[in-house]
Amino acid sequence: MGREAIKVVSVDIDELLGMLNAALSEEWLAYYQYWIGARLMEGPMRSEVEPELLLHADQELGHAVLVVNRIIQLGGTPVINPSEWTKHSRCSYDEPADSYIEVILEQNLKGERCAINRYKEIADYTAGKDHVTHQMAVQIMNEELEHENDIEDWLTDLQRMKDEFKKIRF
Repeated sequence: MGREAIKVVSVDIDELLGMLNAALSEEWLAYYQYWIGARLMEGPMRSEVEPELLLHADQELGHAVLVVNRIIQLGGTPVINPSEWTKHSRCSYDEPADSYIEVILEQNLKGERCAINRYKEIADYTAGKDHVTHQMAVQIMNEELEHENDIEDWLTDLQRMKDEFKKIRF
């Protein structure tokens, strides 16, 4: 990290690097959970939801790029072994053993809510103390909030479809 950059950061760098490596691990797990879930997903609305989940996966990968770049800028080393991701992550990876769309969406919703909390924590920790990391955390958190909203909307639509189907008399 440059001399001036060191002067403007007034947080415990080691603690921040730990938070960022946890976030990086969670982004990789989220990327894979979205990607594999979109590929395996079955059920109503699949054709509409699948491309959006793949877009979410790409955005999670973009978050990982931002986080890894910031770790390096701060003089840290990113988690370099995928076997470490679950050790650093507070957000769980839920294996998509049930490929029904509602189950996949619930798993992704759980991950998004965990990510929102992670980036809020980073934003709060760096507010007024590390402007670059703070801005990055807020940017990512906003995208995670959009993902949460998308998933909640799809789940609402699915529930509405099920409710309407129950009204049909055969």
